[in-house]
Amino acid sequence: MNPLAPAWLTEPDDANDLAPLVWPDSIKRTKKGELSVGGMKASKIVEAFGTPIMVLDEQHVRERAERTRRAFEAAAARHDGSARVYYAGKAFLTTEIARWMIQAGLNVDVCSRGELETALAAGVPADRIGFHGNNKSVSELERAIDVGLGTIVVDSPIEIERISAIAERLGTSQRVLVRVRSGVHADTHDFLATAHEDQKFGFSLEEAESAVARIRELPSVEFVGLHCHIGSQIFGVSGFRESASRVLELHERLLEGGPVPLMNLGGGFGIAYTRVDTPAEIEDLADGIVDAVANECAARGIEMPALAFEPGRSIIGSAGITLYEVGTTKPVTVETDDGSADRLYVAVDGGMSDNVRPALYGAQYSARIASRASDAAPALARVVGMHCESGDIVVDNEYLPGDIVPGDLVAVASTGAYSAAMASNYNHVPRPAVIAVRDGEARVILRGETINDLLARDTGITEGLDR
Repeated sequence: MNPLAPAWLTEPDDANDLAPLVWPDSIKRTKKGELSVGGMKASKIVEAFGTPIMVLDEQHVRERAERTRRAFEAAAARHDGSARVYYAGKAFLTTEIARWMIQAGLNVDVCSRGELETALAAGVPADRIGFHGNNKSVSELERAIDVGLGTIVVDSPIEIERISAIAERLGTSQRVLVRVRSGVHADTHDFLATAHEDQKFGFSLEEAESAVARIRELPSVEFVGLHCHIGSQIFGVSGFRESASRVLELHERLLEGGPVPLMNLGGGFGIAYTRVDTPAEIEDLADGIVDAVANECAARGIEMPALAFEPGRSIIGSAGITLYEVGTTKPVTVETDDGSADRLYVAVDGGMSDNVRPALYGAQYSARIASRASDAAPALARVVGMHCESGDIVVDNEYLPGDIVPGDLVAVASTGAYSAAMASNYNHVPRPAVIAVRDGEARVILRGETINDLLARDTGITEGLDR
């Protein structure tokens, strides 16, 4: 055991293995040891599209979407209730992905004008779109109300008045949910927990009553329910259970003033990024959360509202891998309490511009050589990017074959969510393409940028761009 390795990371017997749950459903090694996903070998993908390249297992995404919808619908039906699922577009949204969600029977949740326009361009019916955000602009709200958006999640008193004025001017009425902070702090990274009090989202449980009272006074705004999201990358149901209990207490009080037909409990269901992650099956999550709501309603003697959920990462996260080419390798000797130990630095041709999560909040990932298998002994490695930052880490700790060399392809798992969605042009690096693979074929669903794309925004360039 390398003393530099974290306690959770054990040295594998085989540094070519693929941990269950971490990788796309279709991934496997060919007889020659090369990784294949969606029926396409890594070398063929790279030959056609270059590196870095993000690869989505399309069938994996579609099946996860349908399975999620079925799980929540079945859980609600057992209590004679109903449930709807919104795909959280912030995880990663393109027109193709939006269409996959609609075809799977899901709705789409957006939180910006860009996400809204992407969903509309995909042909998503406006009444199947929900709109989040703590600072929606007047122009964003005008667009949303004008196209007849299904629901807008209200986040502040100012927004209530804005929606009312716009809807009245347009001669319509807008359905809204009121976002509340339940005070339940999800067992996750502080930056990912969104239900505690000292943060920017929503109303406290006490403030929400006044917000709903104000909405009920306005003829152009229709209150349809409460919304609560407790965080992200959550593995269990305990946080949801406690949050639902608190929100239902508010729900019961609000029933005295009129109907509260819907409760949206958000998403945040976790996935496996490493072999030690143990996310619950979506059916178990659905049953546990819906049972908790139903039991609480029964105890209070009230009817269970229609339920809504907003998963994103759990649908698309593990469907994605990113392929990189190794540029350099370098062993680094580090002093330890008992002497010294080596860590192998493996530098690839991407980094924090295509996946900022490790630098942003220490996210852990898994990696494997994709272009071949190896009999070499595992070496503790750190996969790093090519950016001018010491924190430009792609995979902080992983065991890779010790004979990894420049030119090898490396696959990083579980990059389907929040990688392309959070990509940047740091160091003037073009963002990579995203392809969907299925049945041995690949197609681009998000075009990669070129140097010309970057230079075209620079107003100081007057000569033709032929680079």
